[in-house]
Amino acid sequence: MEVYLDNSATTRPYDEVIEYMNEINKYMYGNPSSLHTKGIEAEKLIKKARETISESLGVSSKEVYFTSGGTESINLAIRGYLEANPRLGNHIVTTKIEHPATLEVCKYLEEKGYKVDYIGVDEKGVVRLKELEEKINDKTALISVMMVNNETGSIQPVDEIAAIRNARNRDAVMHVDAVQAYGKMQVLPYKQGIDMLSVSSHKIHGPKGTGALYVNRKLRIKPIIFGGGQESSLRSGTENVPGICGFGLAVEKTFEKIEENRLKVEKLRSLLCDMLKKEGFEEYKINSPDNGSPYILNISFPNVKAEVLLHHLEEKKIFVSTGSACSSRKRKLSHVLEAMSLRTCDIEGAVRFSFSSFNTEEDIIYTVDALKEILPKIRIRHGGKR
Repeated sequence: MEVYLDNSATTRPYDEVIEYMNEINKYMYGNPSSLHTKGIEAEKLIKKARETISESLGVSSKEVYFTSGGTESINLAIRGYLEANPRLGNHIVTTKIEHPATLEVCKYLEEKGYKVDYIGVDEKGVVRLKELEEKINDKTALISVMMVNNETGSIQPVDEIAAIRNARNRDAVMHVDAVQAYGKMQVLPYKQGIDMLSVSSHKIHGPKGTGALYVNRKLRIKPIIFGGGQESSLRSGTENVPGICGFGLAVEKTFEKIEENRLKVEKLRSLLCDMLKKEGFEEYKINSPDNGSPYILNISFPNVKAEVLLHHLEEKKIFVSTGSACSSRKRKLSHVLEAMSLRTCDIEGAVRFSFSSFNTEEDIIYTVDALKEILPKIRIRHGGKR
């Protein structure tokens, strides 16, 4: 039996997506920039995928640009906007729990002279709105927040943040990292006051290496990759036709059952929590808020090294994570859990279980049985003995 509970890192592609991409690779391999029939055929496929994604967001297809993934979309949004509008301010507001794709580009911009304020969060991982309100000023050019945190599933109050922005500085542009939200909850940029929004294909059972960026048509943004002027001159490079089309099909399939998938995942998350409680596990702490995304459940097992637990579960073909897949190999304490003021022992013992519609109740039961067997063996007792 194999149990995959690391869906926040990446998801298994739909079988139909794999088959569709193989068909495109084999028969519809033209360059979309070519003027002959094969090129026009590829261009039409991209247009269809763009329309599918724009419809899912309720925006114009002319406002959706394809990228290589969430990281590039975030970089393009933040750097591209600020570099195109240097006179609109040199101040950025973000949070302490953002994905490294946001935090690292903000560090880069600090070196270029920008001032960045990193807003704290409460014990549930939700941004402190009062602090955010105090930091926004007339020099604030950009506000960047994630909609759903990738480690804990905490949902940020994007609508309230937009309202605060409107009251404090209506000219400040709002970028949202919706990588963990898209396809799992309602995301409507026009309605929610979002000016730019980043999404990724491989988080919703599409292929890796493909993402998209929504940019409000009123905004001016500069490219960060230069070349042949593809994607309306915003993102040069020959389009990844199979990836883009696979992304489009994944969006179709995901949005057909978005509510059904959410209800299923909610039951799986509740089952895991209930079984931990009923089975009488020794001390553990659920770090994810009750009202967070049902797709993510972060749990601390004190006096247990999360990496050790991860590998013991792996031996039983159960796959989980100790945090963000993009930074877990660096062996640092989670900056997200630190921002939530967790104890060091809770951070060191934190494991992320992340679900998808492919998961079953049997997966959860098997995982809990494995935890019952593993935890007593690896728990560190007083004096350093297990």
